[in-house]
Amino acid sequence: MSLLRPSVFTKSENCPSEVPPTAGRRGTLSPEPPSSATLHEAILASSSSVRDSLPEQHRAHFETLRQEIIDFAQAHNIPRESLAKPDALREAAEHLSIPDLHRLATLLERFEYLLVHKEPREGVSETIEYAEKFYHLEKQYTSQVELLEEVGILKEGAILGIDGNTYPIPTLEQIATRLFERRETLKTKHDQGFTKLLLVPFGMSLYSLRETLKQFLLSYKQKNPSFDLDTNEPLRTWEGYQGVDTGDSSKLVYYPQSFTEESHGGKTKMQILKTNEQLPTRTPAQSPFPGWTVHLLQPSDPSNPDSLGFAPIPRKGQGTPQGEEIFRPTLETRQSSNEYLSILSSIKDNEDSPYSHESGMTPEDWIMAFITHLQETKKPLDDVWNPTNTESISCLIGAFFPSSVHVSCAFWYRDIRRVRLDRYDPRDRDENIGARFSVMV
Repeated sequence: MSLLRPSVFTKSENCPSEVPPTAGRRGTLSPEPPSSATLHEAILASSSSVRDSLPEQHRAHFETLRQEIIDFAQAHNIPRESLAKPDALREAAEHLSIPDLHRLATLLERFEYLLVHKEPREGVSETIEYAEKFYHLEKQYTSQVELLEEVGILKEGAILGIDGNTYPIPTLEQIATRLFERRETLKTKHDQGFTKLLLVPFGMSLYSLRETLKQFLLSYKQKNPSFDLDTNEPLRTWEGYQGVDTGDSSKLVYYPQSFTEESHGGKTKMQILKTNEQLPTRTPAQSPFPGWTVHLLQPSDPSNPDSLGFAPIPRKGQGTPQGEEIFRPTLETRQSSNEYLSILSSIKDNEDSPYSHESGMTPEDWIMAFITHLQETKKPLDDVWNPTNTESISCLIGAFFPSSVHVSCAFWYRDIRRVRLDRYDPRDRDENIGARFSVMV
């Protein structure tokens, strides 16, 4: 008897009373399902003969699915050992919401299918192969997860949101599926160099992320003594950021439609988490990654998807346009935040815009980009006063302070050897200040 079908879950208000034995499957399984002992080894054992019995090309998929199941269990307080015991799993799953229950059932079904048929279920292999071919997803994803764990953001596969809820990290398979589903939409963005993955724990408090950045800088300095850092104050933050994203009446809103106090059209972090709304979109839609945002950005060399770090914001006249299908002029400095926002406003009804499907970045995005960039390149992101004048201050037009009418901004302050998280007047232009856009997956 298989323990991996949705019917193993007990009847409760969170679960339908009856689920067909083949729900969610493509066809009927003719081979015998694996035994509980085999499943126990497959899911829980660190070295698995079951994995080794699979064709070599499917072993990486085995490890990915196995880890996703374990991470899901940890994030939802399901004892790891119960994954191979029907009665224990049935009891542990009682508290899950319907979407979480379906997600667990899907993961377990796919795992069983892989063990029985010695190949991924139809469609899954295609999405993974697509994501590997165009984004080298497994390498990027693994690197991002390791970094999130290293800096202490990711704990047992999840983060704690400002609303008190736990948000599991998006899985490799979920991201691959999303990329595959949106492949026609993202084809032009890929051609323009948007291939660099960035996972952002949006649901965390900005205060916690700032503290994480501070500790990362100090740790990095310890490991790299030549890195020139003010260890007494590695991060200076404008006082307006204090408690800025907590509560419905917080002082920071995200994805504004205008930089005005009364009619900005943005939402607080709490509002976004409560509605689980994917922003920015033309119409409200459920986020595929609750508590997280997943981005594609241009790497340091947009023409080389394997280049490390992120592309700088060039000074006026220094940009290199990208794209063969739709020519994309590079965003350069000397435009106001209002002007950058108007670019995003204009793309809503224009699929042919070179900036279609792009959005402004938030402080959360920038912090994760900075940590990733420094880790990969050994150089700080947005080093505005570097000797070659090839980088700029980043205006984060995805976040806005309505009460003071300021836009968030961030940069590396070379002269005083620290990161600066600040604010900027949305009407001002400056040769040192620009904006970076990303593509939300």
